[in-house]
Amino acid sequence: MRSSSSDHPAKLAERLAHSGLRNTPQREVIYRALLGKRDHPTADEVYSRVRVEMPSISLATVYNCLETLVQCDLVRQVNFERGPTRYCPNLHPHAHFHDEQSGATHDIDVPAEIMERIRELLPAGYAAKSIEITFHGRMAEAANEQAR
Repeated sequence: MRSSSSDHPAKLAERLAHSGLRNTPQREVIYRALLGKRDHPTADEVYSRVRVEMPSISLATVYNCLETLVQCDLVRQVNFERGPTRYCPNLHPHAHFHDEQSGATHDIDVPAEIMERIRELLPAGYAAKSIEITFHGRMAEAANEQAR
């Protein structure tokens, strides 16, 4: 069950407090920006978005806040090969589809039983802290046009 948008400020404050950190306006605006448009933005893209609401914020502050959100398990980092780190607020088990033509990233829900089956494939005695599954490709139309 996913929480409602009104739960997010409380969740942010709770997770920060649990980590011994305080909530700040900068952390709030960055977290809201990530939740408002779940398109896996880079730090630079987050910076561009939050400057509308908070013009005095620096890029360094955005990077620091993003790192804090990751450390507090409110956001996860997503990396595609040599591209810049992207940020995903969806903490439910899922995979990603990375469109190589447009650069867009889409969440793909993966049923819990499939994730559990994947964990069972690990060598004996090992446990995965996290699982990252990424599909790379293009929209079907773009792939068909390129094949022609």
